[in-house]
Amino acid sequence: MGLIDELIKGPRTPEAVAAFFAGRSFPLVEGSSITFVWRGEAEGIRLRHWVYGLPSSQSLSRVEGTDVWHLTLGLPPASRVEYKFEVLRNGRGEWIEDPLNPNRARDPFGANSVAHGEGYAIPEWIRSDPDAPQGRMDEVFINSKSLGRRSFGLYLPARFRRTRRYPLLVVHDGHDYLRYAALGNVLDNLTARLEIPDMIVALTSSPNRLVEYANDERHATFLTDELVPYLERRFPIPPRPQSRCLLGASFGAVAALSTAWRRPGFYGRLMLQSGSFAFTDIGEGNRRGPLFDPVVAFINQFRARPLPVAERVFMSCGMYESLIYENRSIVPMLQSTGMDIRYVEARDGHNWENWRDRLREGLSWLFPGPLLMVYE
Repeated sequence: MGLIDELIKGPRTPEAVAAFFAGRSFPLVEGSSITFVWRGEAEGIRLRHWVYGLPSSQSLSRVEGTDVWHLTLGLPPASRVEYKFEVLRNGRGEWIEDPLNPNRARDPFGANSVAHGEGYAIPEWIRSDPDAPQGRMDEVFINSKSLGRRSFGLYLPARFRRTRRYPLLVVHDGHDYLRYAALGNVLDNLTARLEIPDMIVALTSSPNRLVEYANDERHATFLTDELVPYLERRFPIPPRPQSRCLLGASFGAVAALSTAWRRPGFYGRLMLQSGSFAFTDIGEGNRRGPLFDPVVAFINQFRARPLPVAERVFMSCGMYESLIYENRSIVPMLQSTGMDIRYVEARDGHNWENWRDRLREGLSWLFPGPLLMVYE
């Protein structure tokens, strides 16, 4: 018997309804199930979520004689699901965040409510730690022959000294990683705990990312022939592959992989999160639309002739993403080249907090800090 059954099978007086809601957190998580609850007058309520493999719209049932609506779904342990409610009134639907649930995830398009399955916990290492010295953030402009005048964020660790040497991390959609994946806090905390070495971080962005990140030669030229040399001239970054890492999510992961593919051996480390690695086994079309055509062409070419483009590659993907098949499929192909690959999955979707939650594991494996081993 679930908690919602107390209301369904018991008295449905206003007092009973008020007592049911008093002191409870919503949605209701009970073992491997979750019950979404909405309260209010409406013609209907639908759950809208981004779990691939389940219907993206499911109707809630009304508890007879009340203004309470509910829907129970299975939710494996440690799951994290973003969702909204669609409230139907006067024949029209309005998407809203769950008013009973304070948990929110934000992204460039707004915010979603978040359901946490049993066993999931927001990582404590993503929060600002008053005992962790903060790195310095600046915005730098560079004149690029390939892309024109561009700016990028520059993170220098709190203990930065000209007399020391630092690895370089180049982050695609870097400003979004700061805003939505707490990257600044993560870098400060992990370096303070000696889980990763102090590092210099370039936070890049693109005004036309769906083009520039889709295996664009101009983008690879900008990073490899302009941005990285610019930083290596100005900061104590060893000019060797082991000191260079590209990080990206979604199309940013395509940009990281394709840049390394165009310049094999230049980057020693890659971190690819939920890569949009679309490909075709038969025919030339793809089900994801024309924006993916250059991606499909690149991945098809890579699959036909795999090359070792880096030494270490960390990959992650959410089990609830539509891209899970492509990411799982590409792992053995990358391993066949002799590259050292680590691949992890999470019960999560295609979103910034999924990528945030994998940062510690990925960065500390690619660049083990003094706590794990001495960085040379």
